[in-house]
Amino acid sequence: MNIYDKEFKPGKPDSETGKASALFLEKATDHILGKKIDAIVTLPISKRHIMASGFKFPGHTDYLAYRAGIKNYLMMLMCDRLKVALATTHIPLKEVSDRLKKTDIKKQIKLLIKELEERFGIKSPKIAVLGLNPHCGDGGNIGREEVEFLQPAVDTLKKEGFDVSGCLSPDTAFVDYKKYDAYFAMYHDQGLIPLKMLCFKKAVNITLGLPFVRTSPDHGTGFDIAGKNKADPSSFVEAVKVAHRIKRLSV
Repeated sequence: MNIYDKEFKPGKPDSETGKASALFLEKATDHILGKKIDAIVTLPISKRHIMASGFKFPGHTDYLAYRAGIKNYLMMLMCDRLKVALATTHIPLKEVSDRLKKTDIKKQIKLLIKELEERFGIKSPKIAVLGLNPHCGDGGNIGREEVEFLQPAVDTLKKEGFDVSGCLSPDTAFVDYKKYDAYFAMYHDQGLIPLKMLCFKKAVNITLGLPFVRTSPDHGTGFDIAGKNKADPSSFVEAVKVAHRIKRLSV
């Protein structure tokens, strides 16, 4: 049986559903690279089952960047009230510092600024850059990442004329969130806990740096409520609206 015609049971993932997820993503990517569609809105996937089917990427984002031939890309989560981009994404917390050391922070922040200008029409966006450690390392006493490469990156961007603030202490940085157009966080939960507290039901994920528009809802698979008429579609609806707005602005 062709997998496109197979019937699947809601909330019962397996290697076959994982294979279907990979095939559907591949087909959507073929279409957008072939200029047959204007945007992609992806829905949550089970990373365990899609990888069991032979998929070699940790998620949608890395696959789409690979297909587009892009190496400098960012995950940004957003709602009307707040935008947060992430220097690192789905990696263990113990690996964040080493990954940051190998990352061109300035290049990432410049991409964030460029995308905010071009995709959202924000002129000279104000960016808040978070530190990695409590109290931004306290001058090197609670970690040296800020001293060695984070603060130097921010200082260089300021000298180049970009409106960046930081490094800001993560525990107080979001108190005045309306002052900034976007935050640049060092790791997943650092940026997404504040965002989801403010706008969980309408938060949207967008991949910055791709040559096309890609958004997704900001929630997981929810297999435990599949088929029970309990799922809230608000984030998915918002993801479609955001993709539409971005595409219209970029035309």
